[in-house]
Amino acid sequence: MPLNPKLTNLVFEKNDLKHQVYDATRAAFALFRNTARQTIDDLRAERDATGRNTNLAYTDRGDFEFEIDFASDVLIFLMHTNVFEFSRDHQVMKSQYIRDDNSRSYCGVIHIYNFLADSFTYQRDNDLGYLIGRIFINREGHYFIEGKRELGMLYNNFGTSQVAPESVRQIIESAIEYTTNFDLLTPPYDEIKVVSVGEMRSTFDKKSIITAKRLGFRFQSDTD
Repeated sequence: MPLNPKLTNLVFEKNDLKHQVYDATRAAFALFRNTARQTIDDLRAERDATGRNTNLAYTDRGDFEFEIDFASDVLIFLMHTNVFEFSRDHQVMKSQYIRDDNSRSYCGVIHIYNFLADSFTYQRDNDLGYLIGRIFINREGHYFIEGKRELGMLYNNFGTSQVAPESVRQIIESAIEYTTNFDLLTPPYDEIKVVSVGEMRSTFDKKSIITAKRLGFRFQSDTD
């Protein structure tokens, strides 16, 4: 019995689309990787020229992950290997850009996470990191960002924003700026006033007491 042509077209066309999205996302991630490395090199040059004492580092963490360290912060860029589509209720789906061609709504995703550098240095496994932005990239190389403040407010025109060296540099600099301004706050007193013997014994073994930039506060309020 011959296969239903509609089925074969659906399977093959959807597969081709996802491969196109994946390839565009891989290319974008490579550009993010190279631009992040260059940004750290530029910061190092400025640091050395001014005699500052600031930790700056770029580290590859595999094919789909890299990190940049600056001062007391770490940003980890992580590319997801799957392809996603926006939900029907998402604002992107209401744009003329998507209405003209629904295949443009299929995207790869790059996540940007912020951690404290000391969390890794002292192996504090219970410390928390935060997703400060996620970058959606479609097969045409257009992108849309959901994120905190600088990231979410500046890069949200899916129809006109395209991945390019200049835009990637702006995104990375905005992520660094947001992270630097996102300060470590002391948690509410009542949340840490009681500590068990076991927690106290393991505190200096870097395992028990959690540290995070907004421990005890609602991080979501930062979008206001």
